[in-house]
Amino acid sequence: MLWKKMAAGIAIGVGFLLAGCSKDEAGPDEEASPPAQQEESENTSDHEAKEYAFHYPLTGLGTDEEIKGRSVAVMINNDIRARPQTGLPEADLVYEILTEGNITRFLAIFQSDQPNEVGPVRSARDYFMDIAKGFNSLYIAHGFSTEAKVLSDNGYVDNINGMYYDGTLFYRSSERRAPHNSYITFENIAQGAEDLGYDMAELPPGLSFMTDAEEDAISGETAKNLMVSYNSPLYDVIYEYDLDSEKYKRFTNGEQTVDYQTGEPVLIDNIVILEAPHQIADNKGRRDIDFSSGGEAYLVQKGKWKKIEWKNVDGRILPYENGQPAKLVKGKTWINVVPDNPGLMQSVSFEAITS
Repeated sequence: MLWKKMAAGIAIGVGFLLAGCSKDEAGPDEEASPPAQQEESENTSDHEAKEYAFHYPLTGLGTDEEIKGRSVAVMINNDIRARPQTGLPEADLVYEILTEGNITRFLAIFQSDQPNEVGPVRSARDYFMDIAKGFNSLYIAHGFSTEAKVLSDNGYVDNINGMYYDGTLFYRSSERRAPHNSYITFENIAQGAEDLGYDMAELPPGLSFMTDAEEDAISGETAKNLMVSYNSPLYDVIYEYDLDSEKYKRFTNGEQTVDYQTGEPVLIDNIVILEAPHQIADNKGRRDIDFSSGGEAYLVQKGKWKKIEWKNVDGRILPYENGQPAKLVKGKTWINVVPDNPGLMQSVSFEAITS
């Protein structure tokens, strides 16, 4: 299978390939549904889409019902013992960022759609809290680093933390061992927000999306498949492009990323890969990540990739092109953050072969 070939290539130091041209978990401190998305047309490829009255701010997809509801940002565990996760296919926007070691964690932001439950929920980090605050999200986590606890206790961002609600709003699954077994339902998130007096009405700031004609005219180098390396085969990510759906499937450690309860796959319309300075902050391996200065990035859409940049806009880490917000394909977006050392050129590989 393709992921095996690509993983082997990375393991022996394959660098940056352009369309055929060479170019375990630490941390003792860790511890309803809105209007359904409607199809833009019965045949999305012909772009004879109807005109919708409203568009979801984080996916650009249309609906005829008024859009209401604050976004919810959930800290989701990506330890190998936490897979497959629950709720990821419904997330509008996911940030995948390193925590300790070479282990990544997800900040999954929900607004247009919500799963019944989500998890395993993991502990907070300050840089994830900054992003959640930037989107005016209610932040859900279970546990925290020292820095994140200070921010949480001082009300930096509206949050519900399982350290205070374990066994009430949060529950433990008997199928997994702690700390990889904490879950919360969206019904309990709504109840917790009401109990804590959080306003759940305000919409998040929106992203920038293409018109149908712009989607048809996407240009760039071929990116049928790609790997994002986190220097560990357990956490390196493979994205495979599906020509029929025009979306990317995600794989880690040879397994497709699907929902634990339903088997529904994660399907992605936009992939942003960006580099940022990383430093080890303490003897537990926690990280400081510099999200203040912006930098280089790649944007992958509909089997094409191009080089862009990223900026921090009021806490939101966003793709930019020619000084303007980069336009996204309507749908789901994943943002992978890699360290600037070794950087994008060594961490990302493209391959034009289809699976």
